[in-house]
Amino acid sequence: MYLPDRRIALVFRVLSIAVIVWGVGRVSGVWDGRPNAVQFLYFTVLSNLLCLGWFVALAVRTIRDLRAGGPRGWSAPSPRFAAAVMFVITVTMLIYLVVLVPETFTQGNDYVPFTLTDNLVHIITPCLTIADWLLFVPKGRVRPLDPVLWALIPYAYLAFAFVYGAAGGVFGGGTRYPYPFMDLDRNGLVGVVLWIVGLTIALEIVAYAYFAIDRLLGAAARRWGIPRERAVPQEVIP
Repeated sequence: MYLPDRRIALVFRVLSIAVIVWGVGRVSGVWDGRPNAVQFLYFTVLSNLLCLGWFVALAVRTIRDLRAGGPRGWSAPSPRFAAAVMFVITVTMLIYLVVLVPETFTQGNDYVPFTLTDNLVHIITPCLTIADWLLFVPKGRVRPLDPVLWALIPYAYLAFAFVYGAAGGVFGGGTRYPYPFMDLDRNGLVGVVLWIVGLTIALEIVAYAYFAIDRLLGAAARRWGIPRERAVPQEVIP
């Protein structure tokens, strides 16, 4: 189930690229003329860059398919990867809303959440990515094991962050840990493990909710007689 109009998809995707570039430029200091490379060590910015690359790939594919097959149909290099990108940026949004924002209030520091910059990279980019999946990607393609595989991406980041900090690397403010729940000095090993296990369970519930939505919408499309896909000539559907 999807909106089979490549013209609308292209406009949405080009606008999304502009918004993501704007957000990444703001959070990294590029637009202020004071770029801060440390920001690119955070999962937030890396996941936004993943979305940026994905939207560029979507826009290029949409343009190609418009020329080859006309406006009717869908354009996505891989519906399964589209769901993976959606999950990764959802992790960014939920960690921000459920963990980081409450942390700022309990710690009483000077950080102010929900600024324009924060909203762009933590909320608006995730919403755009979810909307693109809902509107323009055919459903019924996600496999039962995919939500488990999606978790490998944030786990790869955890491994990088811990190794980077242990090797003497620092994040913002000179800390060895990018996020409070990863702070071994404050939480201890058991505390960090419990945080990661709890977040993994919660996020996998979200991942399988996406899987269920994918299956339900795919089944609904077949029941209502909506074509599952309309590919351009000789297109290989992954």
